[in-house]
Amino acid sequence: MKTYRQLYARVCDFENICLAYYKARAGKRKFAGVAQFEYKQEEELLKLRDELRAETWQPGKYHSFYIHDPKKRLISAAPFRDRVVHHALVNVIEPIWESRFIHDTYANRTGRGTHSALDRAQEFSKRWRYVLQCDLKQFFPSIDHAILHDTLARYIADDSTTRLCDRLIESGKGVLNEEYEMVWFAGDDLTAALRPRGLPIGNLTSQFWANVYLNRFDHFVKRELKCAAYVRYVDDFLLFSDDKAQLHAWRATIIEQLAALRLTLHENKAQVAPVKSGIPFLGFRLFPTHRRLKQRKGIHFQRRFKSMLRQLAVGDLSIDQLHASVRGWINHVRYGDTYGLRRAILGNSVLHWA
Repeated sequence: MKTYRQLYARVCDFENICLAYYKARAGKRKFAGVAQFEYKQEEELLKLRDELRAETWQPGKYHSFYIHDPKKRLISAAPFRDRVVHHALVNVIEPIWESRFIHDTYANRTGRGTHSALDRAQEFSKRWRYVLQCDLKQFFPSIDHAILHDTLARYIADDSTTRLCDRLIESGKGVLNEEYEMVWFAGDDLTAALRPRGLPIGNLTSQFWANVYLNRFDHFVKRELKCAAYVRYVDDFLLFSDDKAQLHAWRATIIEQLAALRLTLHENKAQVAPVKSGIPFLGFRLFPTHRRLKQRKGIHFQRRFKSMLRQLAVGDLSIDQLHASVRGWINHVRYGDTYGLRRAILGNSVLHWA
């Protein structure tokens, strides 16, 4: 197994930190924290470089807030200068794992994404008769710090880089405590409740480490179960087969394998079903021949659109902001058979958007 050394000098390299800064500020220059950093960007970047080199950099406090998408989620935003560090680290260590990830994991990877995952799942639905749909309970709050550290340390043989990873991981300790309901696994004693766990939803590092954490599981599905048709997007994944009994057997084995990572399935949702009945996945319902937007997704946007029209009427929202929001939604839902839905929600006055 190849390990990687002398990574930390690349993390601290000024050109890498500048690149990280440009990535971190993309699309966010209107925010006050970004503007303040940008006002003295060279001074701030040099200071950040020096702190990283001396290993004196410490993460700041998270700003946490809830969103409804439509499921309620606690998002924790790190200070902007911390987000620059996240990018600087990921710039260097992501390539180590990118070549080790399986083909069919799609979240937070360049050139992949939601629509690629939907296309792949629908392709599989045309070739196999049955599907086992799975998703993980309280995934980000459950990620175990010790397991993640050991997973990273398998390939990172650079102590300074490992210490930076640990500092970032530890910064999320307790952020999602209220989102986590204790799960006890075989062999646990009372100290299991004290195990550090949880990655803040919203960090670039959290998104990347989620893939690192589940990489071993992905390879188990492909190599041990020998599942030819498997798709994962963050904590949602699908296994396809022509044999229902095989999928049921895989389900039992998956539960055991996830327990080794201190993760659990939504077991009541993890059921075997014929693909022709439709597969709920990433906001759509997939059929071999077409796909529909989930009803609750349409209702959610309809309510949001009406709210935006009210904001527009009183001057709290500009027409450009309205157009940008509507076009963003259209660019997503057009990957399904949604023309009638778009027409019904947006109305004749805005049909030119569709």
